[in-house]
Amino acid sequence: MDATADQDRVETEDELRGRYGKVSPLAAKKSLPRIDPHIRHFIGLSPFCCIATSRPDGGADNSPRGDAPGFVAMPDDRTLLIPDRPGNNRLDTMSNIIANPKVGLIFFIPGVDETVRVNGRASITEDPDLLAGMAVNGKTPKTAIRIDVEEAFLHCSKALRRAKLWHADYKIDRKTLPTLGQMITDQVETGMTADEAEARVQDSIKKTMY
Repeated sequence: MDATADQDRVETEDELRGRYGKVSPLAAKKSLPRIDPHIRHFIGLSPFCCIATSRPDGGADNSPRGDAPGFVAMPDDRTLLIPDRPGNNRLDTMSNIIANPKVGLIFFIPGVDETVRVNGRASITEDPDLLAGMAVNGKTPKTAIRIDVEEAFLHCSKALRRAKLWHADYKIDRKTLPTLGQMITDQVETGMTADEAEARVQDSIKKTMY
């Protein structure tokens, strides 16, 4: 490793904090141990979130979850329930939760630059009564992720404003990128052509959204 890079590395929290100003009173005090009415309203309007988990080997994962606004149930002010819709069956997030229940989530609302962050302990439930209330198009999820909320707070708009996430400025024509099937077959041996892989991807989207 480059010795210069070693010298430039920040290695302690004291060193890190010495390079930044003090935490503002708003930022310091905004963390709540529960879901308050504002956070409940925000999550209720959100059709998309990302959930961060840790692997047994210490690695990390971050996975998207999305559905119609209101897809995350909030039976009380300390609980979130996220239906597990059909995916690729890698089960990265679910396996990680079994190994380490600590999770972090961030919720987005299209057109809104602020976000909501939630940290807590997750578990996997197959309670039939809970799952029945999450059915879509007559299809009930196999399981749901339950999060016991330990911390919830609003996050300011700076990152999304810098990114202009909801603006047309950085929106690209999808044809600028190869298809998912093309990219995956370029990366790894699949035994399929790019067209065959893409056809399988599109068929899965068509048939197993729920």
